[in-house]
Parts: sequence; structure tokens; C-alpha cells
Amino acid sequence: MTATEQDGAQAEAERPLLGPVVKRRRRSSVPDPVLAEAVETARGGVLEITDAATIGTAHQLRVEEDRLLTHLFECLLPGYRGWFWYSTVARAPRSKTVTVCEVGLLPGDDALLAPAWVPWADRVRPEELDREKEESGEGSAGEDTSNDGEASQSGTEEGGADGAADAVASSPDAASTAETPKAEAADDPAPEETSAE
Repeated sequence: MTATEQDGAQAEAERPLLGPVVKRRRRSSVPDPVLAEAVETARGGVLEITDAATIGTAHQLRVEEDRLLTHLFECLLPGYRGWFWYSTVARAPRSKTVTVCEVGLLPGDDALLAPAWVPWADRVRPEELDREKEESGEGSAGEDTSNDGEASQSGTEEGGADGAADAVASSPDAASTAETPKAEAADDPAPEETSAE
């Protein structure tokens, strides 16, 4: 055995075994004639998920594998310019029966798509962080006043007629236009009377 043969054998021994070597079949570039003629079958598959009015007249074929073909139909849905309804059809070897495998909606080359997702940490800009820090510094003082405002509003709701009278009495022109109610609310306890002896 020569040195070159030994190196080749050693390289073969070091390579992990991942099962038998399989030759990949080359994808056929010629559409299967039976599948290519099955336009109405493919359209029928798409009609199961959408209305006929949303399927355009433009039609294309895309070969996936041997006896596996995708029919593409123009999508007429508003907002889906450049999209295509697709129907993937197949047939068994030596069979003339066409089966719909999958249907759906695919974007074309000029379709309007959402922008690529960006993680939050990469999306936030430094000026946004500075603004958030400024707002949080001002927000701590603002929270105290907003909590007091909420307490006074909840007091108005809970107090019933007395709370409404307090709200009216606190307004600037309340002294001239509103009278304070003399009756106590039914759920408030009666004031204790003290006698001087």
C-alpha cells in the first residue's frame, strides 16, 4: 500500500458513517403532462379555501419533483397584489389519477411583505432609551398626583350624594349656586349625640 492509499483509507475511517450513500435524483425540469393538464382539478382545490372571484386568469406551473407539480393562480384579494394561490398536485407512477396535495397562498417576487423581524434589543434606539429614562424620572412625581386624583374620584363614586355634594362644594361658584344636603346617606352611621351634664 502506498502512502496516498493509506491517507485515503485513514480519511475514510475518520469520516462518520451516516448511512448508505444515496444518489439524489435530479429534479425534472419538464412538467408531467398529466399533472400539467389538471388545471381544473388544481383550481377546484383552491376553490375549497376561497371564492372564485379571488382567483385571477394568470396561471403558471412550477415543477417540484417527478409527478409533483404546483399550479399558481393570480390572487385578486384586495391588499394581496403580487400573491398567488397555489395548488400542489401529484399522481402515483403509471396512474392517471391526479390528487391535490396542498393549497394555499404564496407571495410572488413583487408582493408586499412585512419587514423582517428584529429582536427588541436591536430595535430600540438610544434616543428612545433616553426619552424613557426622562419620562420615568418625571413619572414618579406625576404618579403621586394621579393617585390622589384617583382617590378623590373613587371617593365621589363611593360617597354617593355626599360625595357629589363635596364635589359641587369644591367648585369655585358652588357657594352661590348649590346648597349642601342636610340628610345623611342611609349607610352612614348616625352621629353620636353628647349631652352636657
